[in-house]
Amino acid sequence: MGEYQLQKMEKKLRKYIDEDRYNHTLGVMYTAASLAMSYDPELMERAQVAGLLHDCAKCIPNQKKLKLCVHYHISVSETEAKAPYLLHAPLGAAIAKDKYDIEDEEILSAIACHTTGKPGMTLLEKIIFVSDYIEPMRSKAENLAKIRQTAFSDIDFAVFLILRDTLIYLKDHTNLDNMTVVAYNYYKELMEKREDFE
Repeated sequence: MGEYQLQKMEKKLRKYIDEDRYNHTLGVMYTAASLAMSYDPELMERAQVAGLLHDCAKCIPNQKKLKLCVHYHISVSETEAKAPYLLHAPLGAAIAKDKYDIEDEEILSAIACHTTGKPGMTLLEKIIFVSDYIEPMRSKAENLAKIRQTAFSDIDFAVFLILRDTLIYLKDHTNLDNMTVVAYNYYKELMEKREDFE
């Protein structure tokens, strides 16, 4: 423990995000730490780092996001070009590496996939994906209470529920990242293989 200077990172981050995003970020960091305690306490510090930095690119203006993606050699899909706000996750991973000196590839991956999920996520990646959805400041998602409860006992099921509800919410949305669909299909198949799945 103590490999990362969380307070120093937090102080730096606060200069680049607005108050609401900062409060959300702290909520994700603390939720990620709690989930790590529940599943694997050795992940706790890395979960805090990923939670703290997951939205470090969120408040960058959209046109600047596109320019920074060129700078960091991040490929931009047609959907992302039309809706650059979708780029904050992969761009956030690049910024975490460049500006916050994060070398841990799993932390960077957890930041990069925290909005869409992906097939076969590691425990740390699932923790950040779920924490972003269930942190205490969130209030609008339909099945939030159930997902919050499930997250601490069955994280794969929580991931599935989040992906399912996200797709239902975005069903008429043109700016849907296809990775969300791919991730949902993966976790749906995983759930269907379980005897307890209904």
